Amino acid sequence: MIRILAVGKIKEQYLVDGINEYLKRMQAFDKVTITEVKEVNIKTPQENIQKEGINLLEQISDKDYVITLEIGGIQLDSISLANKITDIYNHQATNITFVIGGSNGLSSEVIKRSNYHLSFSALTFPHQLMRLILCEQLYRAFTIINHQEYHK
Repeated sequence: MIRILAVGKIKEQYLVDGINEYLKRMQAFDKVTITEVKEVNIKTPQENIQKEGINLLEQISDKDYVITLEIGGIQLDSISLANKITDIYNHQATNITFVIGGSNGLSSEVIKRSNYHLSFSALTFPHQLMRLILCEQLYRAFTIINHQEYHK
């Protein structure tokens, strides 16, 4: 099972529609869910990150293989991501949790809990858009793993 654990709600309908489309497509391959934790905007950015981090960690099990999305993480191409997912399922865990932080990023505690630090780019993406990008890349990974026509 794959879970996307993300800070905040998606506000733009076009992003909701895109995410739902990829979630629907992925159900043919594996169970994929999204868990949202509340975005905190009541204190300084660092205090908000800390509170969001506590909320994220409360949602993570000891058995989860955690992949945090970070600008400074390791960049993979789509085939390597598919291979990484296969390797995790075959040798390490049956539950993979991808974590997307809020607009201010992830707390150091969440980063420490991470089993793998993944970067999609050195560019900064809005965290809401990143959820759609992650869903598309997970769908692409599943099609690669299952030798389906999609990835080019």
